[in-house]
Amino acid sequence: MAEAAREVWITGIGIVSCLGEGPEAHWQKLMAGKPSADETMLAPFVVHPLAPINFDTQIPKKGDQRQMEPWQRIGTYAAGLALDSAGVKGKPDILSHMDMIVAAGGGERDLAVDSTILSGIGGAPDAGAYLNERLMSDLRPTLFLAQLSNLLAGNISIVHGVTGSSRTFMGEESAGIDAVRVAFARIVAGQSDIALVGGSYNGERPDSIMFFEFAGMALKDRLVPVWERKGKGGVALGSIGAFLVLEAREHAEARGAKPLAKLSAVASDRSRRAAGDVTAALTRLWDKIKGKIATGHAALLSGAAGGAPATAEERAFLEAHGDLAVRATGSYLGHGPEPQFPMNIALAVVALGHASLFPPCDASGLERPMSGDLRQVVVTGVGHWRGEGLALIEKVG
Repeated sequence: MAEAAREVWITGIGIVSCLGEGPEAHWQKLMAGKPSADETMLAPFVVHPLAPINFDTQIPKKGDQRQMEPWQRIGTYAAGLALDSAGVKGKPDILSHMDMIVAAGGGERDLAVDSTILSGIGGAPDAGAYLNERLMSDLRPTLFLAQLSNLLAGNISIVHGVTGSSRTFMGEESAGIDAVRVAFARIVAGQSDIALVGGSYNGERPDSIMFFEFAGMALKDRLVPVWERKGKGGVALGSIGAFLVLEAREHAEARGAKPLAKLSAVASDRSRRAAGDVTAALTRLWDKIKGKIATGHAALLSGAAGGAPATAEERAFLEAHGDLAVRATGSYLGHGPEPQFPMNIALAVVALGHASLFPPCDASGLERPMSGDLRQVVVTGVGHWRGEGLALIEKVG
């Protein structure tokens, strides 16, 4: 587990979701206790669609916008917000050595081609030959390029001029967790001074919902808070873009930047997911930071997806550590696998800025009001299929 011998500040955040754009819009919606979900757009599935956004403000060239898929536009936009927040937008002396670590999935599928193949393959005398013929003749030549996960990092470099080292991690929730962990560890080790880290997800994709439905994990019919989803539970996908600017304290002070919060620890695990593995993994991660927690002044933001058994096991862990006020942000935002962890770190920063926690959204009894001043936030990330992570974010001063 990386621990901050060299202090790591969060000096910028950029967030977009169904709740809106930026820290204040999110805080107002969270304080109002009003989740934003759509139960009709892709009925019977519940989704959290992106709030209306003027992409021109962060991606001014229409040509750039047109060549991006929705998840890339969301991420490029959120990255621009983070750079603005950190005060480094348009400063090549900083952007030229700013490292970038992006958590990304693959591109969207061609649903028309998928439908044609699925409709015809059953009646084909040779299924393999039919599949090859259709793929060779029906797929547009640029589709493969659109699938490349590192296109988001490339677009951020083109649009915003971030030209330091670049890494892209794939692997759903694990990608988001490890993107933050590696960026943090590199700054602690003196290998990096400033980094842009985050990811994005388009939750309004029928093909993604199809994958969750095939796994028996998609939430249907109506929005239910994460901890109240019974039986197999259910995942309500959300469109999310979240980027953080992480910076060595010395580097930030040298340019006169102020910290929004301090990132004090990040850890990750990848259990095999036998029964009890999630609870055990979170307990191992917790043991690494529990001595740092100020009881009465700490809260926990969970990235629980809502699907069983992972969410049930995370709940078992949280119930065993009941001295922290818990909030599941998925009840409000939906679930975006890659950006969920950096988004929750950003929301932790927002809450620390207000020195308070937003109200519970849960009738099951796990989420309770918090009365003390908020000084620390623990963020958990538990992948719907694989990957566990934990971060500690603290108020500075």
